[in-house]
Amino acid sequence: MAQPQTESHPTEAVHPRARNGAIYADYDPSNPPPHPGPGYTRFVCLSDTHSATFEVPDGDVLLHSGDLSNHGSYSELDVTMKWLKELPHPVKIIIAGNHELPLDNDGGWYDSNWHSFAQWLKIDKQDPAKIRSLVSETPGIVYLQDQQHTFRIRDGGREWTVYGSPWQPWFFDWAFNYTEDQAQDIVSKIPEVDILLTHGPPRSIFDRAIGDRHVGCPALLSHLSKMQKPPLLHCFGHIHEARGALVHVWNSPSSTSEETAGEPLIEEIGGGEAGTPARDVRETIMVNAANMPLKRSERCGGPGHQPVIVDVLDSAQR
Repeated sequence: MAQPQTESHPTEAVHPRARNGAIYADYDPSNPPPHPGPGYTRFVCLSDTHSATFEVPDGDVLLHSGDLSNHGSYSELDVTMKWLKELPHPVKIIIAGNHELPLDNDGGWYDSNWHSFAQWLKIDKQDPAKIRSLVSETPGIVYLQDQQHTFRIRDGGREWTVYGSPWQPWFFDWAFNYTEDQAQDIVSKIPEVDILLTHGPPRSIFDRAIGDRHVGCPALLSHLSKMQKPPLLHCFGHIHEARGALVHVWNSPSSTSEETAGEPLIEEIGGGEAGTPARDVRETIMVNAANMPLKRSERCGGPGHQPVIVDVLDSAQR
């Protein structure tokens, strides 16, 4: 089995098989691993495509964790939405990222800040309502902005729950930023669901930026760790250089130790097949699915930046 790409970090250990599924982050894009068949749902994870288009492996569910464009213009997003619409996945779910500037306007942020980006990026003011319609009304694509959604792949099949949030800690005045003081209010809205999409990563999980800085959200990590039933799969992006996937095992949410309560434990699951019983184990498959490379010589979605494939048992329990 192809091994997932990971950060080199002494507290992280990875195995490509969780008790609930399998991860493929490093594979030949022209020859992806075969679908495991009935009883599994294949999730194909994308993020940070920035209006680039490329070959995407087939699957049951396409997940896109934001930065669909470079600056959220209608013309850029139109390219992305047409590309996504033509992909064969029966279910497609997307969120915005910090580059989708006009979509951050529920509180008037874009109307108040567009002029600074217009001068810098040499772009005209966009129509937020028109762009919101484009991403939320394209047939066959579900757009989530601090919203929950349920879906089934097939009649009588498992009902999956998913929540999407475009936010991340403050990042150079781009869209969907929050300060440390605002973090708890935003992440506390995230419910217990099967699948979680956020644009930004949780703290210390594929969040290492240039300069060896961890830029993920501590409040998000803490919120997830305290859930009785954390997500089976958490997809994010934002930090291009930290692409990777791992199985994250959480400690007990009832821990009373001040030093460990709410803190995660990341460890190797072991060599068992998917579905191997594990007593009192709460685990989440964590995926930084960023497709855009830092090097101009490398191709968005190409080798080393291809979509991450996650096969999850339909019978998986959180």
